[in-house]
Amino acid sequence: MNFEEFKAKLQQNFQLLIVGKDSLFLTDVSKDQIWDAYINAFPQDEQQGYNCNSCRQFLKPFGNLVAIHNNKLKSIWDFDGCDEPFEAVRQSLHNLVISAPIKDKFVNTFPKLGTDFNFEQTEEGPKRWNHFHLVLPTNLLTRLSGIQTEDSIMGLARDTKGVFKRALDEITIEALETTLDLINQNSLYRGDESKKVVTDFLKCKKEYALTPVDQRDNYAWDNSIKIHPSITKIRTNAIGTLLVNISEGMELDVAVGKFEAIMAPANYKRPTAVMTKAMIEAAQKQIVEMGFSDSLGRRYATVDDITVNNVMFVDRATRVVKGADVFADMAAGIKGTAKNLSKIEEVSIDDFVKNVLPTITSMEVMMENNHQNNLMSLIAPQVKSAPSMFKWNNGFSWSYNNNVTDSIKEKVKAAGGRVEGVLRASLSWFNYDDLDIHAIEPNGDHIYYGNKHSRSSGNLDIDMNAGGARSRSAVENIIWTNQSMMPEGEYQVFVNQFSKRESIDVGFTVEIEYNNEIMTFNYNKPVLGNVVVAKFNYSKKDGIKLISHLPFETLTQSKEVWGINTNKFEKVNMMMASPNHWDGQGVGNKHYFFMLDKCINPDQPRGFFNEFLKEDLMQQKRVFEALGDKLKVEPSTTQLSGLGFSSTNRASLVCKVTGSFSRIIKINF
Repeated sequence: MNFEEFKAKLQQNFQLLIVGKDSLFLTDVSKDQIWDAYINAFPQDEQQGYNCNSCRQFLKPFGNLVAIHNNKLKSIWDFDGCDEPFEAVRQSLHNLVISAPIKDKFVNTFPKLGTDFNFEQTEEGPKRWNHFHLVLPTNLLTRLSGIQTEDSIMGLARDTKGVFKRALDEITIEALETTLDLINQNSLYRGDESKKVVTDFLKCKKEYALTPVDQRDNYAWDNSIKIHPSITKIRTNAIGTLLVNISEGMELDVAVGKFEAIMAPANYKRPTAVMTKAMIEAAQKQIVEMGFSDSLGRRYATVDDITVNNVMFVDRATRVVKGADVFADMAAGIKGTAKNLSKIEEVSIDDFVKNVLPTITSMEVMMENNHQNNLMSLIAPQVKSAPSMFKWNNGFSWSYNNNVTDSIKEKVKAAGGRVEGVLRASLSWFNYDDLDIHAIEPNGDHIYYGNKHSRSSGNLDIDMNAGGARSRSAVENIIWTNQSMMPEGEYQVFVNQFSKRESIDVGFTVEIEYNNEIMTFNYNKPVLGNVVVAKFNYSKKDGIKLISHLPFETLTQSKEVWGINTNKFEKVNMMMASPNHWDGQGVGNKHYFFMLDKCINPDQPRGFFNEFLKEDLMQQKRVFEALGDKLKVEPSTTQLSGLGFSSTNRASLVCKVTGSFSRIIKINF
């Protein structure tokens, strides 16, 4: 075989390679690598004979040409039937070219690649020299217009492929199918305008999911050239933002709210719930399959539901607690004379449980005005024998005032915000007002909706109820994630009333968390202008030191809430840990519940919260979120309600205990 025959085989292969192709590509191989692979594949004593400048000018720019066939790369050197030394050359070039990923779309305005042949005048007369040479068909030629250049077209192709592949990687099939369900049931404003784009992208996504991982980049390159830009760039428009938010786990109503804030007028009212028929059917099927049909009905727990194993203290006058006679035996063993102490002693909750509870016969606590969000109720299943849907092995749950489970941390996570960092400031409120959280750093940087990122890693990642978006359980969140970037000095956190829309459920709650310690600040009045929540000094050595802040205690006149008078001592019937820590379990944060005599929750709390449920049920978390809100607990006068405190939240409770001696104790959580 001579070079002219080798060249002919290359040209024949090229014609087969481009059948049905409108685009070719270049792999990420340098010009020098191509030339070195070519010349070094010849025996050393023959290399000089093939050291041709015309062939060099073909190989360096075009030697790494490839086509994509069934998501696999095929190089121009991918053919058989060569003899040595050309087989070694062909194999060397082919292996090198397909070993690298695609770098660019091939763009060329001239149909001829390389010089076909030339002549050299010798003593014997003109001598013809053959060189590598290919001819491009018309459909593979690029026509430039305006200010276009070959480089600008290649750059645009790179960008389009990058956006398309990122969408294929990040947007899930579940998010696409959920969005199509919302469009089909008219639950998405102007959703029908995006139906075809979502449908077409879903087809691509399913093909991509079935493509081997090592071929997915080729799939993205090939299809980013073929299909319409509305599909390849789906991630950059409003429907793409919705799809990404759902794919990342954002609650469906929040994600749809963000979409509609862009697409819908301010007075838009969604016609149907943000939930699909398919979700409901899947959740219903799962409930039946897991045997939880009887577990959905919820009611207030009563004294009859509680066993002595799951309480820490029962007042001697409390009549019916299963096994409660053991407490009478404990009380009979207490010795000593009673004495009154006017000085308030402070103890941690652990010391209180270990050293104080075993010695007392009665307990009273003072509910301060800032404890209103600590009011809670214990919830039980209507069918006592129903299996537990929760992460723990009993069917009991709890609900705090304003239908929360603990801190606003879970609400922030559900809305798509970050809660893991160095410092967190989160705002929560319960009406349609547009409140905004602000933070001013020692360096003067001001973090708020108009400047969401600071130089010190501070980031406002949730901004709810802005524009036309409306939620009656809204949150905003500022998180600092890099301690080395945070300046030391004075920080200020404040809340601003940007737009007042309602006169109910006024006020707000702010959590500030540092080093796993949460401080909760409550403001129970209408928000006018700016309300400074806290000023504090931050240093790497000492952490956070408060300078001024909203009071932890509000020294106002007593008022009645849930039948309990604030700023007065009220009788505790029993004290217990939260159900997730009964029977030696330790699932999640531990809460301490003080059940108060005559404490009656006048509302109908949620039957359960998603964060309580077993992981298997979270496949349909949006349906269960709605179910928890729909399956309200019916009113009852025999409920177990009182005050609850999380072990992860900074708080205190003044308690009057009687036993071997009487004293007033401040319990610190």
